[in-house]
Amino acid sequence: MSEERASMSRFPKNLHDSNMPSSQPSPHPSSQPFARQVLQSQGLFGESRQLPDVVHCETIAARSALHDWELAPHRHGRLHQVLMLQSGAGQAQIEGQSLPLGPGSLINVAPGDVHAFRFEPDTQGHVVTLADEMMDLLLAEAGEVRLVLGRSFVGLDDGPVAALMPQIWAEFNGLRAARALVLRGLCATLLGLVARAAARAVPSPGEAARPALLTRFEALLERHFREHWGVADYARALSVTPTHLSRVVRAATGEPASALIEARLMREARRNLAYTHLHVATIAYGLGFADPAHFSRVFTRAAGVSPRAFRRGLAAPA
Repeated sequence: MSEERASMSRFPKNLHDSNMPSSQPSPHPSSQPFARQVLQSQGLFGESRQLPDVVHCETIAARSALHDWELAPHRHGRLHQVLMLQSGAGQAQIEGQSLPLGPGSLINVAPGDVHAFRFEPDTQGHVVTLADEMMDLLLAEAGEVRLVLGRSFVGLDDGPVAALMPQIWAEFNGLRAARALVLRGLCATLLGLVARAAARAVPSPGEAARPALLTRFEALLERHFREHWGVADYARALSVTPTHLSRVVRAATGEPASALIEARLMREARRNLAYTHLHVATIAYGLGFADPAHFSRVFTRAAGVSPRAFRRGLAAPA
């Protein structure tokens, strides 16, 4: 239990330091237009040396009050966030679209989507953040739910999420027995409720214009990433040319198809290194690498550290 708590105590610092620089508060709303503030493109804990606790949960006020209740446009490469307003009001900006927020607003922010918030002072609510690796664990048998949650939106909670958020916050800040297990269960329930709310949600521009080909490509990627399919393999299965597939993927995500293929493979590698005791060679073979040394080179190029160094960093004391 002490080791679990030590991991938890490291996470909030990583989250805050890499999200919004504490040395320079965000501009006051009157000094810079909301839609033109500098893009903060940081990955928070998912791209730091250490992976998170099961989840991170904080109040909206905890971070927003430090920045005049305004968080400039930014995005998280490997993090999924859910926000719930209990009282107060504000404005969300997701992929260029401004949406009003009020009591009961439920915001789903998918990894990679540019978002910003402006809240009225003393707005109350919670923010839950999960790394991609934890999302994989929680949604392993959830079918299409991962694709639904991969679209950012602002919706309205009809009660269950508002009741659940304080439970997650209390469990996250506690030290009771079976804490990690309970947090996983609560977060799985939260994701299910958010997926249900998607049907009632206001879609972001990215969702409204999301190409069907991209959705089909992502579904194929989930099934075949361990087989090391290349762009040409996916294009052939989708009955399009590699050039067309790459063009559509880049237009929708800002990344080439090849980058999404490697990112999915490396996300699975990080998940196995972080949440299992499998040997590195076993992980390599399980991910379709014929040679563990080749896996180590690919992982080191993508993560900046070797698989063993990555795993040692997770266990390092605070």
